[in-house]
Amino acid sequence: MASMYDSDSDSKPVNEEGDHPWKEAINKGYGTTGLSKMRLRALPKAFIQPPEKRSSSMIRASSQASGDTIPIIDMSKAEAAELICEAAEKWGFFQVINHGVPAVLMSDVMHAARRFLGQAAEEKRRFLKENTSCSNVVYMTSFFAEAEKGLEWSDYLSMNFVSEEEAYAFWPAISKDATIEYLKSSNTLIKRVLKILMNKLNANELDETNQTRRIQFNYYPISPTPDLSVGVRSHSDVSLLTVLLQDDVGGLHVRREIDSKGDEWVQVKPVAESLVINIGDFLEIMSNGIYKSVEHCVVSNGNIDRMSIPIFVGLQNSPTIGPLPEVLATGKKAEYKEVVFSDYIKYFLNKPLDGKSTLKLAKI
Repeated sequence: MASMYDSDSDSKPVNEEGDHPWKEAINKGYGTTGLSKMRLRALPKAFIQPPEKRSSSMIRASSQASGDTIPIIDMSKAEAAELICEAAEKWGFFQVINHGVPAVLMSDVMHAARRFLGQAAEEKRRFLKENTSCSNVVYMTSFFAEAEKGLEWSDYLSMNFVSEEEAYAFWPAISKDATIEYLKSSNTLIKRVLKILMNKLNANELDETNQTRRIQFNYYPISPTPDLSVGVRSHSDVSLLTVLLQDDVGGLHVRREIDSKGDEWVQVKPVAESLVINIGDFLEIMSNGIYKSVEHCVVSNGNIDRMSIPIFVGLQNSPTIGPLPEVLATGKKAEYKEVVFSDYIKYFLNKPLDGKSTLKLAKI
């Protein structure tokens, strides 16, 4: 079995005796990384997913009949804008190449993430929610461990970008330089994609000062029982859009509806030097359902670990969110209602990931 870590600094994070060793793993910052290093013969009970939530089972049960793959769009081509809008409407997911983000920065930030997550637990522990000196930088295991029936087999570091000054002051020293440079470099791509999508809706360009950026290091260690665990439970993103850098392992799957035939789960196969972009809930609501925020999940792997780095592009200073007036001006019936923005975010953050349940709050 292959792991990105050779150090044994986390190899004995918990006492395997007792009922809940996973609690100590989380509370002391060892996380699933430390549990994986124990070479457990079986998955701890707390991480076993209910049968209906096991992504591997859902994927096997889906039709997978079409043979379609996620669109790959060359941003240097004249037809890129048309293809982006088409993918946003039909898939909600697409990969981009020749996107303008230097490959060296992509490599640097991936190495930076590995450096942070490869540290001893006592270093990562400083960024646990109860320890962190800045609420915009948090290290966690699973999405909402307090309420999940089955915890996700993953660790992550979430960094909300407010300013370069704050980032340099509070983000982990071992990874902040490369992370900030990558985040800055991605901004041109993000602005370009959003402009393309707004133009297709005949809507005004979105004000960048009302947007947020959150970057995250996601680590999915080797699972002792991958069929019973999940890297990330099925969900849609609460964002305008998400830009994802993934390693070459694979494991991200997207749910696609196929007319009357049902649906299928399609793997987003890694493409060298590409970035994966997906539409978030905010854009589905604002576009009145023209653009699709679709469910996706990450399956566990029993042979090799996986790393990904998403940038979540969000909103701020917005009291409500609803379909854009320019979209409703076409005469199409509203599919979504205006909802209080803070209520939408609060609902998402205070429950386990669960498909598109949050989006239903705004559905008429």
